Amino acid sequence: MQHDIALTLRRPVFRIMKLQVPRAAVIALVSLAIFALLLLAAGKDPLQAYRDTAVYVFGNGYGFSELLVRMTPLLLTAVAVSLPARMGLINVGGEGQFYMGAWLATGGALMFPDLPAWLLLPLMTVLGFAGGALWALLPGVLRAVRLVNETISTLLLNYVAPLIVSYFIFGPWRSSESASYPESPAFSDAARLPSFAGTRVHVGLIFGLAGLALYSFVLGHTRWGLRMRAIGGNAEASLRLGIPVPGTIVAVMSIAGGVAGIAGMAEVSAIQGRLVAGLSPGYGFMGFLVAWLAGGSAIGIVIMAFLFAVISSIGDILQITQGVPYSVVNVLMAVILFIVLGQRRAGS
Repeated sequence: MQHDIALTLRRPVFRIMKLQVPRAAVIALVSLAIFALLLLAAGKDPLQAYRDTAVYVFGNGYGFSELLVRMTPLLLTAVAVSLPARMGLINVGGEGQFYMGAWLATGGALMFPDLPAWLLLPLMTVLGFAGGALWALLPGVLRAVRLVNETISTLLLNYVAPLIVSYFIFGPWRSSESASYPESPAFSDAARLPSFAGTRVHVGLIFGLAGLALYSFVLGHTRWGLRMRAIGGNAEASLRLGIPVPGTIVAVMSIAGGVAGIAGMAEVSAIQGRLVAGLSPGYGFMGFLVAWLAGGSAIGIVIMAFLFAVISSIGDILQITQGVPYSVVNVLMAVILFIVLGQRRAGS
C-alpha cells in the first residue's frame, strides 16, 4: 500500500488525473444510482432531486461558489489525515484538531481586536495551527512511546474539543448580545479572512491548495518525505538505520493536527465571524473519508473533496425541496464507502 502511494506521487499530474477522474466518476455514478433507489423506496422523486441539484448548485455562480466553500476545510482536514498515513499512522482526530484551531484563533481575535489585519490574520493563522498541533501532540507522544494507539486517542479527543469550545462560549467568551444562542462576540473586520468577488469563497481555499502542493512536494522530493515513507514501510528497520522514529512520529502528528487547526481558523474567521458551538458539520470525519478514498494522492484529494462537497449540497437541496432529512448525506457517503470497499475487494 505504501509503495503504491509513493509511486502515485511520482507520476506526472496528467497521469494521476487520468487515473483519478474516471475512478471518481464511476464512484459518483454508481452511488447516485443506488441512492436513487433508496429515494424511490422512501416515496421521493430522485430525478427531481438531481434536477434541483443541477439547477441550484451547477446552474448559477453562487451555487458553484458554495461548492468551493465546502471544499476548503475538506482539503485541509484530508491533508491532516494523509500526512501521518504515509508513516502508517491513522489520524482520526481531524474534527477535534479543527475545533481547537478555531478555539485558539478565536482567542487571538478577541484578545487583540485593535491590531491591523496584516498583523492579526497571520497571528490567528499561527494560533490556529498551534491549537490543532497541540491537540495532536498528545496522541503523537503516546504513540511514540508505545502506550496508546493513535487511532483510539485521536478519536476520543474529538469529543473533548467541542466541550472545551462550549465551555468558553457558554462562559467567559459568551456574547452579551446573544442571549438565546450562546456564541462569542463578533470578530473585528481585521480578524475576517478576505473573500473573493462578493462570494463566500475565501483565502482558506488558497491555504488548502498550498497545503496540498506542499504535502505533495515534501513527500515526493525531500529527505523528510523519504524518511516518512521509510518509517511507513518498516519502522523497526528505520530505527535500526538511525532514523529518529519516535521524534518523527511526534513531529508529523503535530504538523498534521496544525493543518486541521488552520482549517478551523479559516472557518471561524471567514465563514462564521465568531466562535459557535456547531462550528463543524463533521469536516474532520469527512476529511478522513476524502483522504482514504483518494489513496494519498494530492490530485485525488481535490477530486474527492469536490465530490463530497457536491454530496453535501445534495443534502441541503433535498432538505429544502423534498423534506428529506440532512442525514441522507451520511447514507450517500456510506454508499460511496461500500462501493470503494467493493472495488478494492474485487481488485485484490
